[in-house]
Amino acid sequence: MKQHRDTGFTLIELMVVMSIIALLLTIAVPRYLSSVERSKEAVLHSDLSTMREAIDKYYGDRAKYPDTLDELVSGKYLRNLPQDPFTESPATWVIVPPDDPAKGGVYDVKSGAPGKARDGTPYSEW
Repeated sequence: MKQHRDTGFTLIELMVVMSIIALLLTIAVPRYLSSVERSKEAVLHSDLSTMREAIDKYYGDRAKYPDTLDELVSGKYLRNLPQDPFTESPATWVIVPPDDPAKGGVYDVKSGAPGKARDGTPYSEW
């Protein structure tokens, strides 16, 4: 008489596979999260640089700084106001006014994101 053996995985085989998957995840997830953080920091640097360059061009063309960041968009210096990658909002930019209020309202722009970068500097000081 033939003995019929069920095909499939045993509990031990499943446990070994799950252990291997868990080990791989413990290696991959921290690298993924740090790469997301690095990319947000790179986007923040780029956005700040672009907005500061637009402010400088606005000042060079009009001999005064814009009163709001929206003037950079309406004056075609920027296509749109970028979102802060950490707050995910374009409304959290911190405006630094010039020393002379008669020159306009936006001399510089900084991030309104809380927290510190990987190098230890606060995002608000960039």
